[in-house]
Amino acid sequence: MNTIASTAALEPIFDRVNNQLAAPNGQFCLTVTVDFAAAHQLHGYEGNCARLHGHNWKIIVEVTGQKLDDVGMVIDFKAMKKAAREAAKTLDHQFLNQIEPFDRINPTAEHIAVWFFVELSRMLNQPYARVSAITVWENDYSAVTYRA
Repeated sequence: MNTIASTAALEPIFDRVNNQLAAPNGQFCLTVTVDFAAAHQLHGYEGNCARLHGHNWKIIVEVTGQKLDDVGMVIDFKAMKKAAREAAKTLDHQFLNQIEPFDRINPTAEHIAVWFFVELSRMLNQPYARVSAITVWENDYSAVTYRA
């Protein structure tokens, strides 16, 4: 089979699929994961976490959109990973209680999730794609998800 002929034959199918998939009731959800290591302590907390301790944090970034670009993507995974790594680099191997804004608010997993949401929304949001959720894992058993 001729590759050029078969590709041309598929174009109407891809156009129809792209139009159907971009319908108002459909939505794509893309995720990437990054990690970083950092220490923190929780002020006002009664328990072990009031003492200085560290985590290998895992951040899951979710971007949603309804419309595909000319390539057939909502957003490039590479752009998502780059932005997520850049944000994580700010916190990596730091004492979070000394980093803005965690020098004023407790560096809880909840606050870290909101921080990533704001930072990545600033970097990634586009007319047809937006950060919709951030999940922060502080260990293999405990996570929080912030959705907006």
